Amino acid sequence: MNAPSTSSDPALAGLGRRTIGAYAGTEPGRLVMVVCGIHGNEPAGVRAAEAVLEKLERKRLPLRGELIALAGNLGALALGRRFIQKDLNRMWTRDRVAALETLGSELVSRGMYVEDREQLEMWQVIRPALARSTEAAILLDLHTSSAEGPPFATMGDTLRNRSFVTQLPIPVILGLEEQIDGALLEYVNNLGHVTIGVEAGQHDQPSTVWRHEAILWLSLIAAGSLREEDVPEAQAHREELKRATAGIPRIVEMRYRYAIHEKDGFAMKPGFRNFDPVMKKDVVATDINGSVLVREKGLILLPLYQALGDDGFFLGREVAPVWLKVSAMLRCLGVPSLPRLLPGVHRHPREEGTLIIDTRIARLFPLELFHLLGYRKKRWRGRYLVVSRRRESLGSGI
Repeated sequence: MNAPSTSSDPALAGLGRRTIGAYAGTEPGRLVMVVCGIHGNEPAGVRAAEAVLEKLERKRLPLRGELIALAGNLGALALGRRFIQKDLNRMWTRDRVAALETLGSELVSRGMYVEDREQLEMWQVIRPALARSTEAAILLDLHTSSAEGPPFATMGDTLRNRSFVTQLPIPVILGLEEQIDGALLEYVNNLGHVTIGVEAGQHDQPSTVWRHEAILWLSLIAAGSLREEDVPEAQAHREELKRATAGIPRIVEMRYRYAIHEKDGFAMKPGFRNFDPVMKKDVVATDINGSVLVREKGLILLPLYQALGDDGFFLGREVAPVWLKVSAMLRCLGVPSLPRLLPGVHRHPREEGTLIIDTRIARLFPLELFHLLGYRKKRWRGRYLVVSRRRESLGSGI
């Protein structure tokens, strides 16, 4: 087995080097890649990944496949800032990555942001690792939030992602990634891999690091990289995570994102935790226009209590697990292609898996119908609603 690389800084291991560590087993298996600190004020994932790698090496655990952990925004991690000039988790578009591959350091040299180099260096680790993977890899993106609350997972709504994440004893948020553009997880998911985001708690809480560690161990078991008996603490990890998420809905669907700009003067009212219930017209924040009201009953997620960021808060609602079973059945039957037959619904001429809905004609079709079939990303273009699903939304095996 290969020994993981280690950092000289025990307070924040991994800072100053892109690859926090790698551990390869003697038996074949899948690649598990862990991205930590893509936002620089979220160092808990770096600490957790280092702890897991150290224990793997010290105990010489029989890993199947390979585990790689890499740091995201090194410059921002050193400063404890979300980012320096541009959010590194909003830069992963097809056009942007294609430019990185063709221009490389030339793009960085003439780029607008210091994050250009961070992204290029990340891709120089991620791309070859994915290329040598003989089956769908698993990418875990570790995050924390400025608000308190229990741990939870986010994922693009594909059957492969569902199959993996349901093995973790934490709530699952559907559709969060589809609310933003340029997320790393969405880009890699569209390459055919399993991608899961993990929000473990508040940035600087000691429990947040432990939760990330627990989720990493359970993820290695879920991936088939380790056997249950290789991790004696596995059941204790499950029980602790269940206690941390007691009373929280198992599945939550994202309803909307309250986007903000620096000039808005947005200020979240203090005291909100992830999954706190809110009612329609509750005042949750203020801005230059006065009170910010919730537009429907739901659960508040990721309320902003930090200086940087363009997500004021998200609103979700509980989804009964039976609807995921219905959704999976419909997708396996090939039903996702049927909406193109509905009046007012047309296939996008250039983008695979994307539909254009004329809302004057198709206004009677609820958006939930498209959600069931995997069309969760939506963008308005005048009276037209453009919805799309992940390329791997029909894949069921992990």
